[in-house]
Amino acid sequence: MGHRHAWTAAPVAAERARSVLAAAWSCSVTARDGREEFTGAHSVAADGRVLLCPPAGSALPTAALCAPRGEPSVVLEFADVAPVPVRSRIRARLWLAGEVEPEGDQLALRPTRIALRRANGVVVVDLDEYASAEPDPLVAAEARLLTHLADAHPDAVQRLTRLVDPGSLHGAVRVQPLAVDRHGLTLRIERARDHGDVRLPFPEPADTVPQLAERMHALLAQAARTCPRALLRQRTDGDR
Repeated sequence: MGHRHAWTAAPVAAERARSVLAAAWSCSVTARDGREEFTGAHSVAADGRVLLCPPAGSALPTAALCAPRGEPSVVLEFADVAPVPVRSRIRARLWLAGEVEPEGDQLALRPTRIALRRANGVVVVDLDEYASAEPDPLVAAEARLLTHLADAHPDAVQRLTRLVDPGSLHGAVRVQPLAVDRHGLTLRIERARDHGDVRLPFPEPADTVPQLAERMHALLAQAARTCPRALLRQRTDGDR
């Protein structure tokens, strides 16, 4: 499988947006007549159009048909929730605005404006980049992979903290895996009063689960060559 983008240390905004869409099961729909919650009612076409199957009684079909042409008639909001229990579990929010038009027995939204909010702020996603982007290849397996790492291999998570700058670990009370994608692993470092995230980039991308296992083993091998930095000691130092 060829790489769709040049490798970087983190996903570009368009790829991240497509990944949020691919993983989300529900969304909020805001139209002129109000706000509704849809569950299991959307899919995404290859070009990025969002296909909606409104539930019975939804006001969306009427609101979409009555909206003035050329004006965004609907805003969809998606939340990206961390699969592992951590503080502030919403990792990102994605908004897509545009007109909704009938397409067979569904409604199709072709975005005219896309915004992605992550911990480092809000970015407007380029529409052409979004249309040509694909979700991260690990998105369907991410929840299973992260929960397995957190539940079955907490020792491995602690070993990976050897790769984290000591200043980021000062006062840490817990470290959990927050996210993983083809570009790297993100750890959530929780302290008594706040938290922060640290990204551990892979030496090369992982497009399959077996490749991800290889990249994780490479990170652990790198950690093994690093001077031990026990999390317990960081907790003790932080509590003084």
